[in-house]
Amino acid sequence: MKILAVGDLVGESGVEKLKRVLPSLRQKEAIDFVIVNGENSANGFGITRKIFDDLQRLKVDVITMGNHTWGKKDIFDFIDNDKIIRPANYSKNLPGKGYGIYECKGKKIAVINLIGRVEMGILSENPYFVVEDIINRIREKVDFIIVDFHAEATAEKVAMGYFLDGRVDAIFGTHTHVQTADEKIMEKGTAYITDIGMTGPKDSIIGMDKDVALKRFLYSIPERYKLASGECCFNGCIFETNVDDCKIVKIYRIN
Repeated sequence: MKILAVGDLVGESGVEKLKRVLPSLRQKEAIDFVIVNGENSANGFGITRKIFDDLQRLKVDVITMGNHTWGKKDIFDFIDNDKIIRPANYSKNLPGKGYGIYECKGKKIAVINLIGRVEMGILSENPYFVVEDIINRIREKVDFIIVDFHAEATAEKVAMGYFLDGRVDAIFGTHTHVQTADEKIMEKGTAYITDIGMTGPKDSIIGMDKDVALKRFLYSIPERYKLASGECCFNGCIFETNVDDCKIVKIYRIN
């Protein structure tokens, strides 16, 4: 079985790129299960009902979110849908779910969404303790556990990798929009990559218009980010599993 994780969709152009690439990639790579991070899909901030419906038509199995979960108010209309999850370590009083359990080829796959606390500007619970509690509750009920850790700091992601090694089957990072070349299967069997990158405008600064972003860095002017235009890249990662012993045997990037 092959599981595809697609890096942060950035803007509607990123969604269109997914529409063009996913069907052929699914066929070429014999993909069975698809996870897409959609928290930047609506003009770079949040997700709308239209985009959510578009992803459903593409047969995306689960949409993960992040620090822009609440960027578009549409989300309150579908946040309780089983196909979308938000960071599990958000406040317990917020709507939505932090993980979901899905069936694929006779196996049960749990997908957990977490958000980091370093340089994220989000009040959240400790992701290490939250994910540990979830794992303890579901481990005997599922065949695979996959984690999307939406975090800024590389060190925080690497630390999570070591913390979860042997306790989950795969952990991939999102949020920084730059794909890292450190994919590996760790000592205790967990597949890991620090960041799977983005699916969005290629000629940009992490998906945003270069001139606006440069002005912010050069002059510290609080100018609002603007989505870049032009050709899009497609970033993701494939996890190949052995369904007999429910182990991930291979991890490789798509760029």
